[in-house]
Amino acid sequence: MYESLLQPGKIGNLELKNRFVMTPANLSYCTKEGNVTPRLIEFYKKRAAGGVGLMVVGAVGVDPLRVTTAGVMQLSSDSNMPGMKDLVDAIHEAGGKVFPQLWHAGAYSNPVVYNGETPVAPSEFFCGFSRSKTRALEIEEIEEIIKNFADAAKRAKDVGFDGVELVGSAGYLIAQFLSSATNFRTDKYGGFLDGRMTFLREIFQAVRNAVGPDYPIAVRLAGNDYVRNGNDNDDCIRVAKELEKLGVDALNITGGWHETPVPQVTMDVPNGAYAYLAKRVKEQVSVPVYACNRMNFETASAILDRGDADFIGFCRAFIADPEMVNKMAVGHPELVRQCVGCNQGCMDNIFANAPLCCLANSDAGREMDENNHTPEPTLVIGAGVAGMEYALRAAKAGSTVTVWERKSTFGGQMDMVAAAPGREAFAELPVNQYEECLDAGVSFQFNKEAIAEEINAAVVSGYFKRVVIATGAAPIIPKFPTEEGANVVSAWDVLRGKVNTGKNVVVVGGGAVGVETALMLAEEGTISAEVLKFLMLYKAETPERLYELITQGSKKVAIVEMQKKIGADIGASTKWIFMSNLSRFKVWRHTNSKVVSIQKDSVTVENTEDGTTKNIPADTVVLAIGSRPENDLAEKLKTMIPNVLVQIGDSSKPRKAMDAIADAREAVMKA
Repeated sequence: MYESLLQPGKIGNLELKNRFVMTPANLSYCTKEGNVTPRLIEFYKKRAAGGVGLMVVGAVGVDPLRVTTAGVMQLSSDSNMPGMKDLVDAIHEAGGKVFPQLWHAGAYSNPVVYNGETPVAPSEFFCGFSRSKTRALEIEEIEEIIKNFADAAKRAKDVGFDGVELVGSAGYLIAQFLSSATNFRTDKYGGFLDGRMTFLREIFQAVRNAVGPDYPIAVRLAGNDYVRNGNDNDDCIRVAKELEKLGVDALNITGGWHETPVPQVTMDVPNGAYAYLAKRVKEQVSVPVYACNRMNFETASAILDRGDADFIGFCRAFIADPEMVNKMAVGHPELVRQCVGCNQGCMDNIFANAPLCCLANSDAGREMDENNHTPEPTLVIGAGVAGMEYALRAAKAGSTVTVWERKSTFGGQMDMVAAAPGREAFAELPVNQYEECLDAGVSFQFNKEAIAEEINAAVVSGYFKRVVIATGAAPIIPKFPTEEGANVVSAWDVLRGKVNTGKNVVVVGGGAVGVETALMLAEEGTISAEVLKFLMLYKAETPERLYELITQGSKKVAIVEMQKKIGADIGASTKWIFMSNLSRFKVWRHTNSKVVSIQKDSVTVENTEDGTTKNIPADTVVLAIGSRPENDLAEKLKTMIPNVLVQIGDSSKPRKAMDAIADAREAVMKA
C-alpha cells in the first residue's frame, strides 16, 4: 500500500530514500537574531528520524540589512553558520537530507518585525498582507540582494546542507518581481514576463556560480498566483522552462500567494486540489517536480502513480506526526496522527509571530520537555479527545489505563465540530487517537456510566490509583423570555442533526460554533459537488447560474451577536474564509445586538449602541452562546479521593480542542 511514496528518488545527484518532502514553515523557535536553538534542532531531528526523504527548513533569511526579526532562521551572516551546522549535523545523524529555503519577504515584511523599516519591493504599492506601503528597490539594492542570495547559498553548502531551495512563491520578493500585480518597473527587471524573470534568473545564476555545477538547487514557484493581475499556470510553466534551461535540479510547485482570496491550506481545501498545477508543469519539463498543498496518503500515492509529479510536499502533516513515514513503511498508516488542517497552532501563530504549536500534536516544539509520569493503574472517565490523549500518553509511559465512556462510541464533541461544511477533517482526529490507544493497550468500556461511589470503591480497593476526569462540557442554554410554542434549540443539536429547523432561522451567538452552524444551515438546499460536475460537464447552465445554485440554499439564516464583530474566537488564517462564506451564502449579521425576547415566529433584538429594537423572522432559534463544564462527577470525587484525582479538558474549563489536548499532555507529564 502506498508503495510509490516509498520508492527512492533523485534531485540532481542527491539520492533520496523516498518521495516525501517536508516543506518549510517558520517555527519562530530561533533567537531574535535568527540563530538556531536546541528547541529547533530537536524539532527537526525528530522528523528526520521519522523517515522523511527530504526536509526543507526555513524560511531562511538572506539579507543582513533588511532582516525580519520574528524568530526566522538566517544565513545572512557568517555568525549564523555554527548553529546551522549543528542543525544539519543533527538531521544527518538522524538519517535525513536537508535543504534550507532561501527567502526574502519583500513587501510581506511587517514593519513591526522589520526593525520599523518600510518593506522593500519591486515597486511602490500598498501591500494587503503586511498592511503597509512598500518602497521600490534601487538597482544597486537589487544587485546587493542577488549577492545576498548567493552568499547565503555558499554558507549553506559550507555547513553541510545537501542543496538549497529558492522561494519564488507565496507572494515573497521573487514572486513579487515575477508578477505584474506587484512589479510595475520599466527597467530590465520589469515589463513583460521575460523581463520580470530577470531578478530570479540573476539570483539563480549567482547561486549556481557560488555553489558549483553539481550542487542541487530547487526553486519553489506559485503554480498560479490567484491574485488579480498575477501570473497564472501558463506563466508558471514559462518560468519553469526558463529555470530548466538555466540548470535547476527540481521545481516545487505550490498554490497561490498568502493574500489570495482562494484558500490554500485550510481544511476546506480538498486533498490534492492544487496537484493540477504541478501536473501541467511536469508535462513541460524534464526535471523532478513536487506537488504540494493539502495532501493525504491516498491522494499523494495516486499522483505519483499517474506520473503527475515526482515528489509530494507535506508540511503540517509532519508537524502533526513526525513518525508518519515510519508508521506507513511498517504497514500501520492507521496509527498516523493526521493533520486536520485547522491552522490554529501553525498558521495562526506564525502570522502572530508566535511559536508554532499543533492541535493534533502538543509535543510539537516541546520535544525537549521532561516527562515525569509515574506509571499507575489509571481510570479515565470520558473518551473525548482530552480523555483519549491522556490515556494514550499514560499508556505509552507505562501506566495500565482503562477508559469509561457513557456513550456507545468515542470522540466526545468532535462529531459536532466536524459536522459543519468544510470541517469534516476534524472527525479524523478521534479516530487516530482511538487506533493509537488500542495499539498502546488502552482498554475501553463503552455505555458505562461513571458512578462516584463505584469509582471510590475501586480506588479504595487499590484497583485504580489514579482517576482522570475528562467528561467534557455541555451547551449553555440561557433563559430568554420565550413565548410558549417557540422552537428554541441548541447549536449542538443542530450540528448533530437531531432537530429540524424551518425556513427562517436565527442563530444567537456569533462565535465559531454560531458561524459554523449558520453556514451549515445556509448550505441546505444547494446543489452537491456531484450535481455541479454533471451540470458543468453537459453545459446545462451558465456559470453564473451554477454559482447561484451552489450558494443559494433553501433557508434564510441570520446571526445575532452582542459584540461589534462576528467570529472573535476564529483564527486569522481562517476567519476571512468564514466571513467571505457568510456573504456568499447570504447569512444576515446583526452585531451589537442582544436578544430581548423570542416569539413563535420571530426574535426581538435590541441594538446595544442606540437602544433601538427590531424583529427578525424565525421559525427556529438556535442558541450558540457557549458551553459550561460537565464537572458534577469531579465535584463529588473531590470529597472522596482528592489525592488521586486529575481533571482535564473541558470538564475543567471549556476551551478549544487544541487546549484540551495540550491540557492532557501536561497532566500526564506531571502525574
